[in-house]
Amino acid sequence: MAKLVFEAGRADRQYWRDLWAYRELFYFLAWRDILVRYKQTVIGILWAVMRPFLTMLVFTLVFERLAKLPAEGTAPYSIMVYAAMLPWQFFSSSLAESSMSLTGNSNLICKIYFPRLIVPASAVITGFVDFLIAAVLMLGLMGWYNWWADWRTCTLPAFVALAFLASAGPGLWLAALNVKYRDFRFILPFIVQFGMYLSPVGFSSNIVPEKWRLVYSLNPMVGVIDGFRWAILRGETPLHGSSMMVSVLVIAVLFISGIAYFRRVERTFADII
Repeated sequence: MAKLVFEAGRADRQYWRDLWAYRELFYFLAWRDILVRYKQTVIGILWAVMRPFLTMLVFTLVFERLAKLPAEGTAPYSIMVYAAMLPWQFFSSSLAESSMSLTGNSNLICKIYFPRLIVPASAVITGFVDFLIAAVLMLGLMGWYNWWADWRTCTLPAFVALAFLASAGPGLWLAALNVKYRDFRFILPFIVQFGMYLSPVGFSSNIVPEKWRLVYSLNPMVGVIDGFRWAILRGETPLHGSSMMVSVLVIAVLFISGIAYFRRVERTFADII
């Protein structure tokens, strides 16, 4: 069995070794959060499907039927919207879980040593489980409309990984900030709701004028959503290389800076929380 040494001034490389040494705690926290989420619920895991499905119906009614916004090529509008709802639901759920993860585990944080980075990281896994459950409905929609994917679907894991990073970076920022500034728990729902309408969920990012597209891509979820649609809609929606590069760069900056800030304030969590 590996022997853990506790010492002051632990080097960064030892911290990352501890992340691996405490991997079982990571699994435990993720599994516990999944069980708590669905314990004593009426419809259980179906809630993970109903939320994006009902949102997709509302968006289809408002944007396709009332606003008459076009779909991507020959792709059904419902599939176009649901292809965006999958990563967005993952993103929003991960932010909500990550932001409250440290305060929700205050007893654990105050009592024992372990890399605190494990806590918000395990919260992202909880959102990913919802994502996998909701993805089953996508298969049902594709069968209903007789819309089958092609070779581009093989690139979907890359965009899923990008969604992971897009969720983890802001999640680390919010988790650390929420320990000191508890107001973030009230601000976050507004940010998520506002962000959904700024993101190309109910519409295609192609309707954004060319001169504003790079600025619009500063929203990290633009590249993720466009990537999901490109992979699922058989290329009916174009994948703009410059816009994707901007989104990837923003995601990388948020992820790296999120880790750096989290590590900088991590030692103060037990005193503040």
